[in-house]
Amino acid sequence: MLSTTSRIVSRRNTLVARAIRAKSTQVESSSGPIAADGRHEVWREGIYDHDNEPKVRRRDGSMQSVEKLRGFLNYQRNPEPYRDPVERLMDWEEINPVPDRDIDVAHTDLERKVQAARCMDCGTPFCQTYSGCPVNNLIPEWNNLVYQDQWDEAIERLHSTNNFPEFTGRVCPAPCEGSCVAGLVDSPVTIKNIEYAIVDRAFRDGKITPRIPAERSGMTVAVVGSGPAGLACADELNQKGHKVTVFERADRVGGLLMYGIPNMKLEKDTVDRRVNLLREEGIEFVTNANIGQNVDVNELKANFDAMCLCLGATKPRDLPVPGRELKGVHFAMEFLTANQKKLLLTKEGKLESQWEKDNWITAEGKDVIVIGGGDTGTDCIGTSMRHRCKSVTNFELMPQPPMARATDNPWPQWPRVFGIDYGHAEVRAVYGHDPRVYSVMTKELIGDEAGNVKALVTQDVEMTPQGPKAIEGSEREWPADLVVLSMGFLSPEDYVTKELGLDVDQRNNIQAVYGDFRTNIEGVFAGGDCRRGQSLVVWAINEGRGTAAACDEYLEQKRFDDSAMTQGHGAFANLSSLSPSI
Repeated sequence: MLSTTSRIVSRRNTLVARAIRAKSTQVESSSGPIAADGRHEVWREGIYDHDNEPKVRRRDGSMQSVEKLRGFLNYQRNPEPYRDPVERLMDWEEINPVPDRDIDVAHTDLERKVQAARCMDCGTPFCQTYSGCPVNNLIPEWNNLVYQDQWDEAIERLHSTNNFPEFTGRVCPAPCEGSCVAGLVDSPVTIKNIEYAIVDRAFRDGKITPRIPAERSGMTVAVVGSGPAGLACADELNQKGHKVTVFERADRVGGLLMYGIPNMKLEKDTVDRRVNLLREEGIEFVTNANIGQNVDVNELKANFDAMCLCLGATKPRDLPVPGRELKGVHFAMEFLTANQKKLLLTKEGKLESQWEKDNWITAEGKDVIVIGGGDTGTDCIGTSMRHRCKSVTNFELMPQPPMARATDNPWPQWPRVFGIDYGHAEVRAVYGHDPRVYSVMTKELIGDEAGNVKALVTQDVEMTPQGPKAIEGSEREWPADLVVLSMGFLSPEDYVTKELGLDVDQRNNIQAVYGDFRTNIEGVFAGGDCRRGQSLVVWAINEGRGTAAACDEYLEQKRFDDSAMTQGHGAFANLSSLSPSI
């Protein structure tokens, strides 16, 4: 009889053998299944395209009809490529190809079907669990619907869990793909591409129209903040029948979506399209309304039955080194927001002479250094490249990630591996090298006689159990005319929390338990980055939906609680009969 240890070893060897066999069935032909146009090679019989079903080349070289059974073995992962790096640097349009315009790059419906066929109907779809998708998108379902060419049903399933798939399909780093079961033995399904293909097609075909609530509850809610969390919260509450007013401190609705993410990553017409749809559905938007500054919190408390705070985490992490006060050193959001405002003014026909020169931050002809990586750092790199910078360098404190998962980063966790994002690809295409420099920290900023930054000094670092440690004698000086600080965000700005008397946690985020979202003030809820800290757009949507559910429960209880309605005590007495006077 085999011992327990022998059985475990035998079982492990069997699994390894299966994995090897599985991979051996994926050996591609000498030319590969992908044709010169970047899509799976297609072959048709007969003269007329519509007379027969096209056959698609498989990994073994055979030409057969598309089928889902063993699709992840038969077909190669083929993500839709971005537009050519050099071409897209000539404009500010989205890096994603447009089907009717970029026909040589954009995927066809047939290629979408092939990619959807790779979804393997796994027993436990980790892609839609906590490790994959924070909003629990029904990914296998709408992948299958795309495979079956049932696009109308696919958008219904997609919208059932995600209010704004046109945003997440463009800006989300796709943790769902990192936890795709197919990724255990091969490459994951192109979930992100399929997601935005579904929603873009639905908008193009007129399938997404205003959903006007049939009944109104008579309850009013103020949502503070119009980023992804605020918009998701407002959308959910409006569909429940409550009257929702969204307050945004900027001059345009969208928060991070409007000014924090550059145009080439998320076209602002896409944001406006969704906002206008929400407006048609009954949501009111008030811009230039900075709660606690030019809008009195007490007025909101007097005129609304509840308040949902979706403020975001907008307080940036600073760089406390000598020379920080020099001109030419800016936070990432200052840089990105100024650029986006200029683009919007240009689009509206404003002349260059009418631009606010003092608020315009340009990288043109400058040596640019971006301190900090991540999505925001990449956005700063891409923006600098479109300004025609002289050079751009990106400092990262951490060492370069490995090319494959490390032992402490197993599936289905997000793979912490080396990757090339769109900004890095653009620098490589123009300058021939990657812009990133790893394991360095800034020691000092050096200025000229006029107080402008002209260089900075770094030190190499090594990682220790106590954190990064500077290596003595490793100082280097780098030319720098523009320094952009992209080191993340700490917390929401505190003037709103202080004005309302809200409890905060040890990181100065608003104290509210996940799933309940109630603050220490009755009728005030908090969700998104202002509660959980800096995170992804998809997590903001998750929190916005959760905040709305908790607020709706509170409003329903308040609506039918005769005692609360008649007594009228507390900060949030039932004053829904009053119209907002903000």
